[in-house]
Amino acid sequence: MDSRLDTFDIRLLNLLQQNNLAGAAELAEQVPLSPSAITRRLRRLRDKGIIARDVALLSPRLMQNRVRALVFVQLQKPCGDDDLAKLQYALTRASEVQTCFEISGAFDLAAMVVTRDLAAFNDFADEVFARTAAVARYETRFIKKEIKNFPSVLLDEADAA
Repeated sequence: MDSRLDTFDIRLLNLLQQNNLAGAAELAEQVPLSPSAITRRLRRLRDKGIIARDVALLSPRLMQNRVRALVFVQLQKPCGDDDLAKLQYALTRASEVQTCFEISGAFDLAAMVVTRDLAAFNDFADEVFARTAAVARYETRFIKKEIKNFPSVLLDEADAA
């Protein structure tokens, strides 16, 4: 993937992270390029995988009755490659898992899990964490209130090639 970016790309990417529905004409008001040049750049950024996907972030109001949890997973030591691959596959395929990271410290993985209710969470945790050979133990922290959910990264000149 050619990830070379210039200052126009950086500005466009920062603007799109604020409002992904902004059209080329609207973006041209803030970036000194023509709408057609902006459209070409956005197509190139998507084709090169720099813009990985376009998503809609739901209102916290829609999430208020869901169970949201951060699950910290400690893997077996040693953990077999097949067992780890099965766990990673289960986590990437599960619609309940919003994000999952390999982390440092006492735990090896952290996952954000969202389910309809506590019973559904328990079923999910039993199936994916408790019954998986790769997992030595896991701890859960339930989300009480969303304070900020804005998954963006402010790019600057250092990100330009």
